[in-house]
Formats: sequence, structure tokens, C-alpha cells
Amino acid sequence: MLIQDASTLNPDGYLDRTPRIQFALLTTLFALWAAAAALNDILITAFKSVFSLSDLATGFVQTAFYLGYFVIAIPAARLIRRFTYKTAIIIGLILYIIGCCLFIPAGHVGTYSVFLVALFVIAVGLSFLETSANTYSSMMGTKESSTRRLNISQTMYPIGSIAGILLGKYLVFGSGDSLQGKLAAATSEAQKHAIAEQSLNATLQPYKVIIVILMVILVMFIITDFPTCKPIKEDGGPQAGLGETLNYLRHDKDFVISIVTQFVYMAMQTSVWSFTIRLALELDRNLNERAASNFMLISYALFFVGRGTASWLMGKFRPAKVLQAYSVLGAICMIYVVFGPGMTSVYAATASVLFFAPCWPTIYGSALECVKEPRYKETGGAIIVMAIIGGAVGPVIQGWASDTMGSMQKSFVVSAICYVIILAYFVHMARSDKKVAVETVNSKEN
Repeated sequence: MLIQDASTLNPDGYLDRTPRIQFALLTTLFALWAAAAALNDILITAFKSVFSLSDLATGFVQTAFYLGYFVIAIPAARLIRRFTYKTAIIIGLILYIIGCCLFIPAGHVGTYSVFLVALFVIAVGLSFLETSANTYSSMMGTKESSTRRLNISQTMYPIGSIAGILLGKYLVFGSGDSLQGKLAAATSEAQKHAIAEQSLNATLQPYKVIIVILMVILVMFIITDFPTCKPIKEDGGPQAGLGETLNYLRHDKDFVISIVTQFVYMAMQTSVWSFTIRLALELDRNLNERAASNFMLISYALFFVGRGTASWLMGKFRPAKVLQAYSVLGAICMIYVVFGPGMTSVYAATASVLFFAPCWPTIYGSALECVKEPRYKETGGAIIVMAIIGGAVGPVIQGWASDTMGSMQKSFVVSAICYVIILAYFVHMARSDKKVAVETVNSKEN
């Protein structure tokens, strides 16, 4: 290997220090899968007009994407258990590249289902990446700083998301009238077909850029030596099987609650980002897709600010209390989206992102901490990642609500309900922390 690892593995799988180059490379993965997820928001808007889809049907973009995560998370964990985190990451990058390449024939075929297949393959690759990287990041250093490392890595998510939106804004969306307006103004079927074909070809451009970046990152991973970050088995016994791990975890109430909350959070996050552009286009008919995508850019910028601010606040105050306050403010914003007048609803939807920024890494870290036995961590981390299937369900439900209510704005009641559930989780978390603190004091007194 051209780039060596000088860290030392501890018996519990953590390291004596964080290898900087390896950690930096690992952290880039968070931006790469964020860019892919952000491009879905662009595709939903483009496909809606090109294929004349209902809001429910557009939600299948996210279904195909996040279903890949759900299906492959456990196999990815088993591969990590048998081999290494690095192996799983390399496989994930290769599949990501293949999925991006499939967009080229999908553009030529010009059918919605083929694009969904390409997105599914991309998601399969991303499942390998995320199943590996989240747990790997938390373990690539001392145990005491595991949550902090994961939050640092997760700060790359909004950066990648912004990059994805910028690629979509300038390479997919054109200037002038909206795509829907251009199709409506077409005077013949041939003209409509030409506009639709041009739009589909435009969707290929961001993925061509991503392919080049992925090839560079893949080479860097191949030539770099990475630590295993696997616990040393003192008894020499086998790793825990899937059935044993599931039986162990299902008896942990806090782990189960965390998984359910992660599912709800992903449903909410994906729905908000999937339909913010659509909401802006519905409430202001003078906007085109390129202008409406500015709300997503602001949204991801706020996501970055929110995560950094939350990390600072959690260093000053009890994390559960900080997140509880964030969730209250986020729920208020989301309720305003449903009932607010005109474009103020779009502003509220955009602002809500500021408050749900720290949720994923915190819930993930809390759930992973419930896995006390090191030999269950790989599969435990995969199960947490599987909760991302919420992202496949949320947009479909909200899309159905939009079609049923005849209003994209009113459909945000789905995301508002999700936010209330997340708030309940952090209230529970705060009470649990308080209970633990009391028990600790009592034990010291005794």
C-alpha cells in the first residue's frame, strides 16, 4: 500500500488514535452518497413533467433508491464481518459507478422504470458504503470520541447535498419557462417529444461528473492501508450470527425505539427534500425549476449550519435537551408549512431543515451505544442503516396525500406528524438520561 496506517487496534475494535488520511477518505463517502440523494430531489421534479406522473408515482424515485439500502444492508454487514470495512467500501464504489453508468442507456430508452432500476443499483452500492462508513467512522479512533467523529463525518452530508443540487440546477434544469410550462406550450406531439428527450438527456450529465469523481476515490481506497476496526476475539469463538444478533437486539427496548424513530426521521427528511421544489412551483407559478431549486440550496446550507450549531450546543448542554428544543422548533415550522399563507410555507419548509440536521447521527450513535457486545456491532450497525427504508415510504405516503387532498402544501401534514414523533423520542431520551443520572447518584451514595 502506498499510504500506510500507523494506528494501533484495541481489543474492543477501537483505535488508539484516528489515522487522518484514512478518516478523511472515509468522510468523503458521506458527501458522495449525499450528492446521489440530493439528485433524487431534482429527478422527482424533472420526471413529474417528462413522464406526466402523479405525486404518488414520483415518490417511487425514493422508493427504488431506499429499497436498495434496505435489501442490501444485512448482506453488506455479513460481508464486512467475513472480510473488512474496506472491502465493502470498494464493492460499494464499484456498484455506485455501475448504477451511474446505467443512466446512459436509461436516457436512450426513455422509460421511467429503467431509471428506477439505475437508481436501485446506485442505492445498492450506497448501502455498502453507508453500512460500512457510519460504523467505521465511529470506531476509527478512541471509544470516547466515537459520536464526535460520526458527527464530523456527517457534516460532509450537507456539503455533498449542496454539490448534488448545484449539479442538478445547472446541468438538468434550464433557464426560461418551467419544464411543465414548455411542454404545455408545445404546439405538436413532435415538439413535446423533443423537449422531453432533451430533458432526459440533461439528467445524464450530473452522473457523468460523479463517475469521474468515483473513479478517483476508488483508486485512493485501493492504494491506502486501512485499519480493520474489528474487536479482537479473546476466546477465538465465531462471530455472532444474524439470528443470534436479532434475538439479542429485540430485547433492548431503547434500541427498538431508536430504530423506529430513525425510520420516522428518514420518512420526514426525505419527504421534505423530495417535495420542497414541487411546493415552490405550486405556490408560485412564475418560478421555473432552476429558480425553485435555490430553496434546496438554502435548505442544505441550513442543514450544515444546524448540524454545526447543534454539535456546539451539545458540548455546552445535555444533548437530549438540545435535540428536544430543536424538534419543538422543527415541528412548529412544519405545522406552519401546512397552514401558512403563500410562499411563507416554502420558507418554513426550508427553515425546518435547520432543526432536523443533528437527528440522524445522534439517533444512530444512541442506537449503536445500545449494542454493548462488540461482536454484534457490524450487524447492529446494518440494522440501524436498514431503518433508512423510511425514506422509501415517506415520499410515497406524502405523494398519495398530495394527490388525495389536491394540494402539495396540505400533504406536509405527513412530515409534521413525523416531527412530533421525533420530538417524543427526544423527550423519552431526556427522561432516560435523567433516570440514569439519578441512579448513578444513588449508587454512589449507597
